[in-house]
Amino acid sequence: MKEHPTVDPTAFGTAADAARALLTRFELERINLALVLGSGWSAAADDLGDLVGECELAELPGFAAPVVAGHGGRLRLVRTPNDRLAAILTGRTHFYEGRGVDATVHGVRTVAAAGADMLLLTNGCGSINPDWAPGTPVLLRDHINLTGESPLRGATFVDLSEAYSPRLRDLARGVDPGLAEGVYVQFRGPQYETPAEVRMAGIMGGDLVGMSTTLETVAARAVGLEVLGISLVTNLAAGISASTLDHTEVIEAGKAAAPRLAGLLRGLVEVL
Repeated sequence: MKEHPTVDPTAFGTAADAARALLTRFELERINLALVLGSGWSAAADDLGDLVGECELAELPGFAAPVVAGHGGRLRLVRTPNDRLAAILTGRTHFYEGRGVDATVHGVRTVAAAGADMLLLTNGCGSINPDWAPGTPVLLRDHINLTGESPLRGATFVDLSEAYSPRLRDLARGVDPGLAEGVYVQFRGPQYETPAEVRMAGIMGGDLVGMSTTLETVAARAVGLEVLGISLVTNLAAGISASTLDHTEVIEAGKAAAPRLAGLLRGLVEVL
């Protein structure tokens, strides 16, 4: 196990227990990379490599079953085409579930403790840019955290100048040259953003709005993981479109975009 002095030792102790349980259960020495699949992405998780094993995330210490329809809750381990061992988490704990910030980043800390050095974070989000229609994947180049929380404690100073790796973004564009880039804004949720909040996010420099990812990115960078973030636009944000917001459209957008997302993920695991 790697030592990670920049996180809360108590919280990371639980992650170390989960990593130990994962590696023991599947008789592994370590994993190499991890993917967290957010809303709309789980349907694209098949055929990413040779299956090594899988289980419910809730069977590992510190994890809980998903609470929202369309959010997966399984851990899948695959051997990628370039002989890397990838942990695929088809779901996450969201901050709005009220379980606290440590539970929100538990998956990130677990894969780091299990040896991963790269992390792909995905999510479903609303778009402030009217040119990015539902079904559009967007690389994250930066984020704005409006949750009012951090997974770090005490005098823990982590450089986030390049929170989302330029090197990994270049690799992603090599897989899909048409990928746009944007700034993701995380709100606390669970309510959707108001039109005024969306306008505020745009004025602040945001392109996308959602309820995940930024806290996980901070936790990942604190333990030295190289992070690639990709959002799937599932709807135009409030006030950008005349239609009201509904979680079912998030699920449907993921299904419609599954072929492109599957190709993107397959290409990424071949180069990460």
